Amino acid sequence: MNEAIRLFTGNFNNTYLIPFFVSLAVTVLMGFILIPRLRILKFGQQILEDGPAWHKSKAGTPTMGGIMFITGVLISSVIALLVDFDIKYLSMLVVALGFGVIGFVDDYVKVVKHRNLGLTASQKFILQAVLAIVYVLILKYSGDLSSEIIIPFTSKTLSMPWWLYVVFILFVVTGTVNAVNLTDGLDGLATSITIAVSLFFAVAGIIFAESAAGYFSAAVLGGCIGFLFFNHYPAKVFMGDTGSLFLGGAISVIAVGLRMPLILVIAGFVYLFETLSVIIQVTYFKKTGKRVFKMTPIHHHFEKCGWREKKIVAVFTAVTAVLCVIAFVSLLGIM
Repeated sequence: MNEAIRLFTGNFNNTYLIPFFVSLAVTVLMGFILIPRLRILKFGQQILEDGPAWHKSKAGTPTMGGIMFITGVLISSVIALLVDFDIKYLSMLVVALGFGVIGFVDDYVKVVKHRNLGLTASQKFILQAVLAIVYVLILKYSGDLSSEIIIPFTSKTLSMPWWLYVVFILFVVTGTVNAVNLTDGLDGLATSITIAVSLFFAVAGIIFAESAAGYFSAAVLGGCIGFLFFNHYPAKVFMGDTGSLFLGGAISVIAVGLRMPLILVIAGFVYLFETLSVIIQVTYFKKTGKRVFKMTPIHHHFEKCGWREKKIVAVFTAVTAVLCVIAFVSLLGIM
C-alpha cells in the first residue's frame, strides 16, 4: 500500500485536474442549454409496455442527455490532446465517441421515428464489434497495445496469442457496453456507478503512469459528476443509449488500455450482475416457464421488493465503491 501511495504522489500532477474540471463545467453548462431544447423538441423518454408500471410517470422526461457529458469529455480531451498529443488517448476518445454515435442513432430511431426498440440487436452488435476491433488494431499498429493482461491478486500477467486476444477484447468491450446500457434503468444509477469505476481507473492510470487512461478517466469522471446534478432522483434528464453506450465504450477501452479487463470484472461487477440477472432469467424461464427474479435487470427486482429508487442507487453505488477498493488491493502485487 505504501508503494501505491508513493507511485500516486510521484506521478500525480495538477494537469489531471484540468480534464476533470473542464468536463464537469461543460457538462453542467450543457445541461442548462440542452434540457430545455430537448423539451421543446419533445425528445422525451418512451416507457416500454413491459417495463415497471410505476415508471410510466417518467414518460416524456427528456432523453439523449448523454450529449451533455459527451460534449464535456470531448472538449476537455481536445484541450488535453492539444497540450500533449497521445495516440492512445485519441483512440480511446474516438472509439468511445463511436459508441456514443451508435447510441444516438438508436435513440433517434426510438424518439423521432417512434420505433420503441430502436436499432436491431444484430445491427448494434455488428457496429459495436467493428469499433472494438478498430480500437485494438489502432493500438497494435501504433505500438501502444500489449496482448498481456494483469491477473488480479498476483504479480503476474497473462499473455495471449493475438487472434485470441482480439476475440477476448471484442467480448470485453461489447459486453461492457451492453452491461452499462442495461444498468441505466433508474435515476442516477448508471451515472453513480460509473463515477466510482472511472475514479478507480483514474487512480490506476496515475499509479501506473498511463497518462492517456488517467486523463481520459478524469474527463469521464467530471462528466458523470456534472450529469448527476440533473440525473439524480427525480431525474430532469436521462442519458439515453447515447450516453450509456458512450460510457460503456469509455470504461471498456480504458480497462483494455490499462491491461485490466479482468480487474474491470471486479470494479464493474454491478454492471456484470445486471447482465447476468437477465441471462439467468431468460435461460431459466425458457427451461422451466418460471422466473428466478421478480423482474430484470436486477435493479427492477429490488424495486418490486419494495426498495425505493434512491435506496437501490445508494446500495449499488456503495457496493461498487467497495468493489473498487478490492480491485485496487488486487493490483498491489504488480506495483
